[in-house]
Amino acid sequence: MRNNYVFTSESVSEGHPDKVSDQISDAIVDLFLSKDPEARVACETLTTTQRVVLAGEVRGKGMIDTAGHWEQGAQEEIQTVVRETVKRIGYEQAGFHWQDLVFENHLHPQSADIAQGVDSSGNKDEGAGDQGIMFGFACDETPDLMPATLDYSHKILERLAADRHSGAAPFLEPDAKSQVTLRFENGVPVEATAIVVSTQHKPGYHEGAKDAELKAYVKKVVSELLPAGFVTEATKFHINPTGKFEIGGPDGDAGLTGRKIIVDTYGGASPHGGGAFSGKDPTKVDRSAAYVTRYLAKNVVAAGLAKRCTIQVSYAIGVSEPLSLYVDTHGTGTVADADLEVAIAKVAADKLGGLTPRGIRVGLGLNKPIYGPTAAYGHFGRKPEGDLFPWERTDLVEDLKAALATAVA
Repeated sequence: MRNNYVFTSESVSEGHPDKVSDQISDAIVDLFLSKDPEARVACETLTTTQRVVLAGEVRGKGMIDTAGHWEQGAQEEIQTVVRETVKRIGYEQAGFHWQDLVFENHLHPQSADIAQGVDSSGNKDEGAGDQGIMFGFACDETPDLMPATLDYSHKILERLAADRHSGAAPFLEPDAKSQVTLRFENGVPVEATAIVVSTQHKPGYHEGAKDAELKAYVKKVVSELLPAGFVTEATKFHINPTGKFEIGGPDGDAGLTGRKIIVDTYGGASPHGGGAFSGKDPTKVDRSAAYVTRYLAKNVVAAGLAKRCTIQVSYAIGVSEPLSLYVDTHGTGTVADADLEVAIAKVAADKLGGLTPRGIRVGLGLNKPIYGPTAAYGHFGRKPEGDLFPWERTDLVEDLKAALATAVA
């Protein structure tokens, strides 16, 4: 690992077209799970000028009957959820308005070929919904145990959205992007070398006094959110560098579910297996296994067993047990990575029922309508509250230490 370097991560707001798509897809997941905890959902969303299109495969009591037909009122419920999601984000513009947009629903029953591999039957445990590799990561750069560049990128946009919704920044519109570049010394972030914020705005806020007001506001937000001393006279700010950003959201650029997987995870500071999260029920290991590996990696760092930790698991479609478990502490671990692998496997078995799809879902309580809040500002580094973000808990610290003592002995 290099000790001295410059690193960058980006985030996008809830009003970014891809994030609008993610939030709609996860709203559909929550709708199905609210009626049937065993529902199956793979929902893709396309957003563009005055149009939202859903496609994918679904199954669930209260929505689709055993013959594969929509239950009475189910499609109307889906449309209502879609429009309410767009309204909550704040889109009431000529090019994209929650009330006026054209809606198309092309969801259809889940493939029987996939279902037979995923469902449990007889002595067969529930299998993984697909093959693939998933990664979890944690580091000690922030209190959230997240990469600092991504953590601050998210927080900048969360503040902009909060001020827009409250009326504190009435000149803002929903679409926005941020990018934070930090300089690291001895592996520790010490200074912001560059900040990029592009935010959609009301007409006229790209010139004169109004432009100056917007830029001063953004600089104030950044200075308040980053640690003291990070923003200096040498920090380069690029605020709406194109000059004008009035047309945004799905009217300015089409959005698709799952296109912001690096924003959703670790900002490029960790590998990514390639699978997206939003729109998928928790039998899909793209989602659930990425959550459980974050859970385990975060507890490793919280326990002081490493300053950085990457965990990889892999699966085959229809097979319940993972094919591999790999741990890398990047030279920061207090014990051997191989010993950590043994300890992690033991804790996962004891506390979660293993790293099978069912073990993860039951152990973390994932069969609940908890996914809407994950679809903007990252799936990780969030505060666990009630049923939300259970993979962000640090309640395995003592279990890992105990298991590690046994493994080393």
